[in-house]
Amino acid sequence: MADTGGQGQPGKVAASRKDGIPLGRIAGIPVYLAYSWFIIAAFTVIAYGPVLETNNPHLGITAFLVAFAYALLLLISVLAHELAHALTAKVFHWPTEKIVLNLWGGHTQFQSFTASPGRSVLVAMAGPAANFVLAGAGWLLLAYGQLSGVADILANIFVWANLLIGIFNVLPGLPLDGGRLVESAVWKATGNQDKGTIAAGWAGRIIVIALALWFIVLPLVSGARPDISFTLITALVGSFLWMGASASIQQARMRGRLYLVDAAALAEPAVGLPDTATVADVLHRAPSGSPAVVVCDRDGRPAAIVDAGAAAMVPAPLAATTPVSAVSYALGAGAYVPEWSKGQELVQYLAQLDGQEYAVVDRDGAVTGLLHQSAVLGAITGKYRPQPQNQGQNR
Repeated sequence: MADTGGQGQPGKVAASRKDGIPLGRIAGIPVYLAYSWFIIAAFTVIAYGPVLETNNPHLGITAFLVAFAYALLLLISVLAHELAHALTAKVFHWPTEKIVLNLWGGHTQFQSFTASPGRSVLVAMAGPAANFVLAGAGWLLLAYGQLSGVADILANIFVWANLLIGIFNVLPGLPLDGGRLVESAVWKATGNQDKGTIAAGWAGRIIVIALALWFIVLPLVSGARPDISFTLITALVGSFLWMGASASIQQARMRGRLYLVDAAALAEPAVGLPDTATVADVLHRAPSGSPAVVVCDRDGRPAAIVDAGAAAMVPAPLAATTPVSAVSYALGAGAYVPEWSKGQELVQYLAQLDGQEYAVVDRDGAVTGLLHQSAVLGAITGKYRPQPQNQGQNR
């Protein structure tokens, strides 16, 4: 139920369908119900329905409907939690892309924004605060509303659900909201957000280990008979938290290497030729297949890349009459970047393009290099290896 940052591409139909069932917009923010939510709803009915029926025999089969209402109240509580994140972020002009309610509760995804330690904490803590407010409202209703029967059962469930969501999310480790406290404290002390995120990610891993020791290992060591359902829930929640903490650590390490993403530094040398050129022109400019050759359209924009292997196979007598287009493959639309592009801005732009190769141009629009997606990914992941010259494209 922690808020998650991300670079979204709003308006894409495919992405919306993947997110789940659109529930509409609240304060202009799209809300989706992931299909995985129905798994937790079914589990709630199956696990909690029989308990309700045993404790309240007069309910009969209605106990399972009450259990489903419990799942819906939990969903509403999570939605309030995520909306609190989004609306607080809106105060700081952080654009929210969407809210997705899913198997694990939900998440709020933001578009790019500039954060600070203090604001990050406020946005994160708004979620648990909303749940504590709802729990307080439910308690007042129980204390003064003179409820009975199903209404009393659901009000009690609502109070405890919001208390548990609030308390659980303030635990000091990512991906939980409380992890932002650790992240911001280290961030403030070191001036480095990535160090804060890594520290908070490790705190999240420690929480998982503590939960496993407390709820699974200690009961087994003491000889107690473990409850299968409770053990399964603990294992699933622990797995989710561990994966989230590990993802946070990995993302922070990748962000720390963004300075290595430099179009000019990562690109292999290249030259540009007009689309009126022939294979002979290619062989003249790049006699040994190096540098790479980028074909530019009539407006001077990079449009294709010459396959050096294909150009070399053209018989010498035909080289002067064979158009360069015969030995080229197209670049993706807009797949060219200024040679001074670097960092997060470059990564965000490339993420929107098709294809795996991008021409690099200088301030006059002349081609100076050819950038490979693998080089960018290698720089971010720390696994960069020099790209083989003019390897061509497998088509």
